[in-house]
Amino acid sequence: MKKAFVTGGAGFIGSQLAEELLKEDYEVHIIDNLSSGYRKYIPDGALFHHLDICSASAKDIIIKEKPDVLFHLAAQADVSRSIKNPQHDAEVNIIGTINMLEACREAGGCKLIFSSTSAVYGNLDKNRISIEDPALPISYYGLSKLAAENYIRIYHELYQLPTTILRYGNVYGPRQTPKGEGGVVAVFLNKLKNRQPLTLHGNGKQTRDFIYVRDVVSANLAAVRNGNGQTLHVSTGKPTSIQEVAGILAELHPEEAELIYTNSRPGDIEHSCLNNEQTIRVLGWQPEMNMKAGLKAAYRSMQNESF
Repeated sequence: MKKAFVTGGAGFIGSQLAEELLKEDYEVHIIDNLSSGYRKYIPDGALFHHLDICSASAKDIIIKEKPDVLFHLAAQADVSRSIKNPQHDAEVNIIGTINMLEACREAGGCKLIFSSTSAVYGNLDKNRISIEDPALPISYYGLSKLAAENYIRIYHELYQLPTTILRYGNVYGPRQTPKGEGGVVAVFLNKLKNRQPLTLHGNGKQTRDFIYVRDVVSANLAAVRNGNGQTLHVSTGKPTSIQEVAGILAELHPEEAELIYTNSRPGDIEHSCLNNEQTIRVLGWQPEMNMKAGLKAAYRSMQNESF
């Protein structure tokens, strides 16, 4: 039986990845310190290790179990928190990643698939960003993820460690919390649920490449089969404005939703859309969920959630 570890496997994306791995008959181990994840999301059949990715214990369990693949999703993923506390951000995202890389190397070269982010690019003035474009992060979160990517690249080159780096667009969908890792979709859904107005920073015309969580899961699984040392975008290749998202959600909501415009936030990116053609070619993967259907699924899920 194939064996997989998922760091952050009690979280939004990681728990849904763990479920799919179980369906594919993997023995699934989850490492999570539950700082932003939830026990209720850990799927039945997965083996749970309540550990921090920076710990010696997390490294030791990977070396002992010798998995075929490690999906490294655990991270400090809050941009605002990274600005307030860059040291904590670096400890989790850089030191934690190095710890996982060492574990994979000492476990005999288990494949590492890394969840990265479009935040590495910063504020590039481009309609569609390609992998070859310069990475110039404008937040410590983007910077720490880029540093982690470079550690992975060098481990791949020095030790021939099998790796794939996946830079995600703005992931959304069921189980996304409106705090910490939560993106604008989860925040808006929580506001609607609590009968609060939707707050748009700046003019609301900022665009993002929103990608549904199940499409991200399928890209991770495709990377096991076809990824080999590449850095790839997991995205739709289509920009959607924050205003559009608010509009679609307001239509889904039976009560009238109020929109409030406020100041832009430091570290926020204006426009972000990722070219996904290389990913489609290399991984044999396609995003399948369209925005309206994805937002509908996320809306229905949030109505039943409690945090």
